[in-house]
Parts: sequence; structure tokens; C-alpha cells
Amino acid sequence: MIAARLQRSPLGRATLATRSRWRLFTLSVLLGTGTVLAAVGLFTASGYLISRAAQRPEILSLTVAIVGVRFFGISRALLRYGERLASHDLAFRTLTDLRGRFFERLIPLVPAGIDGSRRADLMSRFVGDVDRLQDLYLRALSPPLIAILCSAFCVILASIILPVAGLVLAVMLLLGGLAAPALTRRTARSAGRRQARARGALAGDLHEIAAGGAEIAVAGREEDWLGRAAAADRELVSLQRRDAMSGGLAEGLGTLLAVGASVAVTAAAIPAVASGELNGVMLAALALLAMASFEAITPLGQAAAVIDSCGEAAERIEEITSKPVPVEAPATPQPIPAGGPIRLEGVGFGYGDEAIIRDADLELRPGQAVALTGPSGIGKSTLAELLVRFRDPRSGRISLGGADLRRLDPDALREAIRLAPQDAYLFNTTIAENVKLGRPEADRERIFEALAEAGLEDWISALPDGIDTLVGEGGAKVSGGQRQRIAAARVFLSRARFLIFDEPTAHLDPEGAAALERRLVERRDQGCGVLVITHTLADPAAFDHVIELRDGRFAPVA
Repeated sequence: MIAARLQRSPLGRATLATRSRWRLFTLSVLLGTGTVLAAVGLFTASGYLISRAAQRPEILSLTVAIVGVRFFGISRALLRYGERLASHDLAFRTLTDLRGRFFERLIPLVPAGIDGSRRADLMSRFVGDVDRLQDLYLRALSPPLIAILCSAFCVILASIILPVAGLVLAVMLLLGGLAAPALTRRTARSAGRRQARARGALAGDLHEIAAGGAEIAVAGREEDWLGRAAAADRELVSLQRRDAMSGGLAEGLGTLLAVGASVAVTAAAIPAVASGELNGVMLAALALLAMASFEAITPLGQAAAVIDSCGEAAERIEEITSKPVPVEAPATPQPIPAGGPIRLEGVGFGYGDEAIIRDADLELRPGQAVALTGPSGIGKSTLAELLVRFRDPRSGRISLGGADLRRLDPDALREAIRLAPQDAYLFNTTIAENVKLGRPEADRERIFEALAEAGLEDWISALPDGIDTLVGEGGAKVSGGQRQRIAAARVFLSRARFLIFDEPTAHLDPEGAAALERRLVERRDQGCGVLVITHTLADPAAFDHVIELRDGRFAPVA
């Protein structure tokens, strides 16, 4: 029943996603409860000891109280240490679970399933929103359970000492446990739920300014973009300030209620002392017991504020992870055919109501080099994504060796057909490690051969660290042409039967573009089928066929 209810909300589903950690969560709650109860014992014993010592009794009569104060003081420190270890272990393990779950769900969505999503916003969700969810157990779910257990114990203990004191304490704890968190949540709710979106918007603006600074400067839009980022920053700071104010309100209100509870219990107990119903030395014990019991209530205000920010983070994560997967893997995939061409038969595809590929037919055979040309925005890159099944056609059929791509295992298919995209990403590591992505088990000699095939032999040989040279974040330490050639080497290193290159010569001069095209075409001599997608061909004569995508169909270029 509880699990069914949790499944109805993003926050509930995030909670269930880490239910394997509930044993650690239970340990954290028990240690937290023990910490608060040790504090209650320390305060209560101290109140008794102070009052009794004021009567100047025999020292031996104070031994039990003295030992009790020492015991509870040491126990509180040890339990707090254990609670911190358990709770932070839980938070880090939960964070690992959530990140793994998010990443696993994100993989099948890339690249076709997240069209229109800003990279910085995706990173904000992957880092910031997932990090926020680590507070779900630590600061949102644990405090209410600890408060319930500790409040029940304190009320029972106070009732044993003096029933009316237990009743007054119960009322004050109920007031502190309900009214204070409700007020805090009302104050923080709007700011907490809007912070994640504001943080994502600011991250997106900053990323675009950093990545497109040159273009922004050329267009003379520096002031516009800086003003936009400043406005987003002001909004985020305003929300964070409101969130901090709500946290301060929770702390202050908790302290006020703790003092109020101590005064109320003392006031209720004074008549009992006057009538002889209660020993006077227990008055201070009751007052301090009431104050200490609010150590379990004070975190509820923060928990009320955190729960909304966690809910917003869970919703933002699900905005991405709940998107439909663009291609579904077959339940029982067919084996990859041993040979045969890639064929497009009556293929149609489009975005929305606009069709960019219409009833198209094409064949690419092993040992054949084909060039596809045409202006931007007509569907050339989309064709490449269809061939490696990042997308499925709306109509018609794409086959490899006679087998429909939709019946093949996607991972095995992409081992047979490799794509070097126009915006191939280079990771902030060495040239060798970036090329090695094409075949992880490749040795250094084969990696160098692949780079040489891509025309980088002389450049690599001139580098002090050779293939161990770092390329920087996103390939920032290499030129655009070198980045394209490293991406081509990554594909060369693979054992793929068909190689697809999307705009491989975009950043090269005419001479370099012609040289790279010839190297790409040479792969057909090894039995590979080669498809080069480009705006302009540097050496059309090097290809077996040159075709153009025109009006959604393929036509030969004369």
C-alpha cells in the first residue's frame, strides 16, 4: 500500500529507487534517536544533580546522578559520531544509486531523445538535482521519525515523574512538531521549488557565454548576454536568501518553543511541588527534560523546507528520464548478418509535421565509398542517425545484410556501423585514450596506426608527449581540424564494416580536406563501406558515387 502511494509522485519514486539502503536508513534513525535521548538523559540528570547538590547532601548520595551525567555525556558523543557516520554513508550511497539510475536512463535517450535540452541544464540536473536528493533521507525523512520516537519517550518519562507535566509537554511538542514546520514550509515552499530551475537557467547562460564567447563578441551582444546572466544570478540569489530566511525562522522558532515548553512545564509543576506531590529537586529535571526534548523537534522546520526542494529536484530529473526512448531494443534480437549491404527502402522521416526524408532508397555496399552532399538542414545528419539507429524511420525499412535494423541488437549494430559525428566530443584526457574509445582493447601501436591513417602521424611525432598529450576539456588544446582527425582515427580503430563520417572536413583547408577525404576513401580497400556526409567535396573523383539529398530523396550528382 505504501509503495503504491509512493509510486504516484516523482519524489516517491526517487525514494523507492534507493529502498535497498533502508537497513542503513534504519540504523541512522536509531542512532539519531539514541543521540537525542542521550541528550535528554544528560539534561534531566544534570537538572536533578544541580538541585540535589544545592541541598548539600552526603556526597555518596550523588554518585548515581554523577555517573548518570558522565554516562549520558559520553554516550551522546559516541552516538552522535555513529549517527554521522551512518547518515553520511547513507547519503553518499544514495547519491551513487541515484546517479547510476539517472545515467542508465539517460543513455538510451542520447542523442535523439533529448533534442532541445541545453547541455548545461542537463549537467545541472545530473549534478545539482541529484545532489539535492541526497538530502531526502538525511534531512527530510529521518528527522520526523526521530522526532516521533523521541517525543513519545520524553512524554512517557515526564508523565512518570508528573502526569500533568507529561500532558503539557505533549501539547508543546505537538505544537512544535506541526505548527513550526508548517509555517517554515509555507515560507520556503516557493523559493525551494524554484531554486533548481533558476540554477539550471543560470548554468545554461554561463555555459553558452563561455562556449560561444567569440561569436557573442563578433555579434556585439556582450552586454545582452552579461545582463541576462546577471538577471538569472539575481533571481537565484533572491531565492537562496528566502530559503536561508526560512531556515533561520525554523531555528529561531524551534528555540523559542523549546524555552516555552520549559517554562510551561515548570509552571505546571510548581503547584505540585507546593502541595508536596512532587519532590522539589525534580522541578529542574522536568524543566531541562522539556528543553532537551526539542532537540528532536527543531530539525523538522528544515525538513519541511528540504522536502519541497527535493520534490522539485525529483520532478526535474523525471522531466528527462521520463522522455520516451527514441528506439526500443528488440526482446529477442537477431544476430548481426555476416555480410551484405545497408539498404534504405522507401524510408520516410521528419520532425513534427515536416518530412525531410520522403520515400528514399539508397544502398551502401562493403568496399564502396559514397559521398552525400547538400545544404544544411535538409536531413543529412538525420540520415546518419537513422543508419546507426539513433532514430527509427517513420515509414519504410532500413536493413543490414537483409535484416531490419529494428530487429538487431543496437549495441551490436553500432559495432558494425560506426558514426563519426560532426561534433564528436573529445574528453579531457590523452589523445590515446580518446582514440581508444573506438576499441578499448587496442594497444598503443594500433592506436598510433589509426592516427597515422587519419593524417596525424607528423603532428603526433612532433609532440613532446606523443599520443599521451592531453587534449583539454572538449578538445580545447587542439585545433578543429585535429579534433576531426582524432574522431576519424577513433572510427578507424574499430572493427566496423561500415564507416559514416559527418562533415569530417569542416575545419580543414582545401588541401587538408582533400587529403583527409582520400584517406577516408582508402578504407574501402579494406572491405569497408564508407559514407561521407559533407557540404562541399574537396575531391569528388575519389568516390565511387556522389549523391545529393534533394526534396527528401537521393539523386546522383552529374
